[in-house]
Amino acid sequence: MIKLGIVGGTGYTGAELLRLLARHPQARVSVLTSRQEAGKRADALFPHLRGHTDVVFSAPDADALAACDAVFFATPHGTAMNLAPALVERGVRVIDLSADFRLRDTAAYKQWYQHDHACPELLQESVYGLPEMNRDAIRKARVVGAPGCYPTAVQLGFAPLLEAKVIDANALIADCKSGVSGAGREVKLGSMFGEAADSFKAYGVPGHRHLPEIEQGLRLAANGAVGLTFVPHLTPMIRGIHATLYARLLKPDVDVQALFEQRFRNEAFVDVMPPGAHPETRSVRASNVCRIAVHRPRGGEVVVVLAVIDNLVKGAAGQALQCFNLMFGLDETLALDTPPLAP
Repeated sequence: MIKLGIVGGTGYTGAELLRLLARHPQARVSVLTSRQEAGKRADALFPHLRGHTDVVFSAPDADALAACDAVFFATPHGTAMNLAPALVERGVRVIDLSADFRLRDTAAYKQWYQHDHACPELLQESVYGLPEMNRDAIRKARVVGAPGCYPTAVQLGFAPLLEAKVIDANALIADCKSGVSGAGREVKLGSMFGEAADSFKAYGVPGHRHLPEIEQGLRLAANGAVGLTFVPHLTPMIRGIHATLYARLLKPDVDVQALFEQRFRNEAFVDVMPPGAHPETRSVRASNVCRIAVHRPRGGEVVVVLAVIDNLVKGAAGQALQCFNLMFGLDETLALDTPPLAP
């Protein structure tokens, strides 16, 4: 049985990791850290897990974490990069759900997260954890930086078009919406029910922290420079990301439906829907699936891609678990093949 640790298990992504791992046949959470909740059972804090886990929160302890085979960091930015080097040195594999191992450029990290990166050498070794783009490297990685939620939907939606070089890479638009759980479990005025319900707003238009991460991935897909306008919005729902992506076709005769179907034909967690479909966020709720539909309005030169994910699963905990499965040579779908919830 693979022995796991979760650092920062009191947030939404930590709870999702516990929920998903409760069904994993080859892994067990043996260390779950929280200074504030130390000594309390996880299912006391998260009653929906009663009967599915008996793990108890404990204060962070370097030796206890080093005794694990792998450690997930479901922590604020800046935590994993300070603890990961010592764990890796002791043979532990690390999957970080924060931004600490996403951006390759340390100057960009400092610009967007306002502090220097603590372990630039390990950052250069780390692997960006989007399996549909980086599967082989993830299998061999000692450290994986799991992508953000917006970047997952946007990269999967644009990748086939950029890889095939059939769109103008300098004029990309990503119009994206997120549920309030994307802001985390901490009490914040903007994500309170009375503030977010019955309302809809854009935010981060001058610049959002996920922008450099998205651009980094799109440049790799395009094998060159890209120009991206990214506008996120907050919607009055709990879970879900909806990305509406726009690009101008350079090759009007390309069959974009066939292009997407071919690119993702062997991907267990990307569902390319039939022509004319409009995927809904509720169709992926609590699942690790990204559903995609591609359109050419009136047969014109603009291609519109619709991509939906659950921000807490494919956009966070589920994707991290998908990477874990790859890193340990397991079936990539283990503990992730549950159908979405409805309604």
